[in-house]
Amino acid sequence: MAKYLVIVESPAKVKTIKKFLGANYEVMASNGHVRDLPVSSLGIDVENDFEPKYITIRGKGDILSALRKEVKKAEKIYLATDPDREGEAISWHLFIALKLEGKKVYRIAFNEITKNAVKESLKNAREINMDLVNAQQARRCLDRMVGYGISPLLWTKIKRGLSAGRVQSVALRIICDREDEINAFIPEEYWSLDAVFGVKGEKKPLVAKYYGTADGKQELTSKEQVDEIMSALKGADFNIAEVKKGERSKKAPLPFTTSTLQQEASKVLNYSTQKTMRLAQQLYEGVDIKGYGTIGLITYLRTDSTRVSAEAETMAEEYISGTFGSEYAAGQGNEKKNEQKIQDAHEAIRPTQISLTPVELKDQLPRDLFRLYQLIWKRFVASRMTAAKYETTSVKIHGGGHVFSVAASKVVFDGFMSVYSREEDKDEEEGNVLSNELGKDSKLSLENFDPKQHFTQPPAHYTEASLVRALEELGIGRPSTYAPTITTILARRYIVKENKNIYVTELGEVVNNMMKEAFPSIVDVNFTATMEALLDGVEEGTVGWKNIIANFYPDLDEAVKRAQKELSEVEIADEVSEEICEVCGRNMVVKYGPHGKFLACPGFPDCRNTKPYFEKIGVACPKCGKDIVVKKTKKGRRYFGCIGNPDCDFMVWQKPVDEKCPTCGSVLLEKGNKLVCADESCNFMCDKIEVKKEN
Repeated sequence: MAKYLVIVESPAKVKTIKKFLGANYEVMASNGHVRDLPVSSLGIDVENDFEPKYITIRGKGDILSALRKEVKKAEKIYLATDPDREGEAISWHLFIALKLEGKKVYRIAFNEITKNAVKESLKNAREINMDLVNAQQARRCLDRMVGYGISPLLWTKIKRGLSAGRVQSVALRIICDREDEINAFIPEEYWSLDAVFGVKGEKKPLVAKYYGTADGKQELTSKEQVDEIMSALKGADFNIAEVKKGERSKKAPLPFTTSTLQQEASKVLNYSTQKTMRLAQQLYEGVDIKGYGTIGLITYLRTDSTRVSAEAETMAEEYISGTFGSEYAAGQGNEKKNEQKIQDAHEAIRPTQISLTPVELKDQLPRDLFRLYQLIWKRFVASRMTAAKYETTSVKIHGGGHVFSVAASKVVFDGFMSVYSREEDKDEEEGNVLSNELGKDSKLSLENFDPKQHFTQPPAHYTEASLVRALEELGIGRPSTYAPTITTILARRYIVKENKNIYVTELGEVVNNMMKEAFPSIVDVNFTATMEALLDGVEEGTVGWKNIIANFYPDLDEAVKRAQKELSEVEIADEVSEEICEVCGRNMVVKYGPHGKFLACPGFPDCRNTKPYFEKIGVACPKCGKDIVVKKTKKGRRYFGCIGNPDCDFMVWQKPVDEKCPTCGSVLLEKGNKLVCADESCNFMCDKIEVKKEN
């Protein structure tokens, strides 16, 4: 019979950890939190020192009963919840709910689910860290006060189903402020002037950019200024006045933190923050690998530390030296110097075994999981490699009192770029390539000028990646909050995503304006960042958690009461569709339910007609001429079908375009950056641009 009980959060870990520990250990899962504040009330006794009133979460009674039975049999109980504030709090709640007072109870934490890490954690068992628990309690109570204090006000003043949150409201404010910047932006004209030179003995012309005069750099602001320069240089002699050669290096990137993983997965893989975290959780908890069984492939996924353990450093150095050569191994990598508090008990996100290469795992992992693992593996390996080295050449060309310049660089040692190359690295490589023969004696002849007009661009709309970066830089929230924050404001329809860009909806603007008017401190970036610093102080044991609550609540309560009296109601009109209600003839409106959009008659309650909402793509069905719409299978896979289904059975997996195949007349489908014919017997394929040119 098992002597020891180990309690983890996720059932996915049970089998793996049981295998590591053997017959003396029983491993069970709590399935996350077992106690929380009640849903039906605030759950915080504001009259009694802000004491939280925790209750057992509905549906967790059977889990707790099963755990209590095992607790009675066990000599020792190990609480092995996740290694962060949330995990520490879950361990504490389990301690209370299972009545473990007086028993031999130990807290263990491991940063990766591997045999060594799990066994090592047992040797370093400790007591529950109440500073971490209290930091989580403070965060939970603050979030509850904001949510339960302000959300009902939004229901009354705007519409039901809305919500406010301590972090989500600030995130919405940041997005709205960017939208205001974009709307207020006034573009300014500027020009660039390139000169194309023929070089004696060289086949390729030399393209140089206008720099200025001998006195210094000069900005080009108008066509007249550019015309004047070109006129002055007509017939001028040009010579190479200076050729400078040098070297520079590009440092290897740091290994991933939660934030940088979300950003890179969004840019490179087009994953949402929510999807990235879901896949990373699977990689952390364990995947079945031939020859290994079920093992965790990456370390803990919620971290803002770039630290790497000595064991992992050694493992990386041996792998890199053996695979690429000793000149590629950098030894101990750099760590990010960050004045903010970091969860340094964690490491950066890295593979648990560097020998499990993406090539080896490609056929054993689903595509999405493989792509994320490959990204993490490559980034970690690159972070332990030497810098890439470039040879740089800078050329100054003088003529008629004006100066043109050419800069070029080429990679002389690829270093970390042999494994991991970012978009900015690729862009840099695609510059000028200069001949080694180029020097002051080279004969130049001006072939022509290439003037171009430009306008300054407004700030870019936020994407999920850039929003995460902004939240991190401003100190808003923590790694575990970024994905749920973005998911929430998307679900509330405060923002929408189009081609990665985030746009504020009318509803989002109304909610943000109301929050700024009634609760300026809640949506103040500096106030929220200060609050995060105070919560970190609780974690360090320097700030009392109830002091934060006691100072925060009175102001919030007063602001809510004042807003209830002073704020006027705002009506948000439903989006009117082109669909006509068959019952009463009105234009149907778009409504939102638990499963997304649907169409409803605005004549409710007199007319209760509803129908599914389908997103039209602006292409007619080739069979019947009705609209093609976006649909989903029962398993959630997207396809394109006729709105007239079941009368018309047209459907395709790729998106159709409003163009016909020039060979057979069938509809064309988008496939990556190509267009292919829907008729499989026709082999027509072309680039998207080509069809547009033909038409």
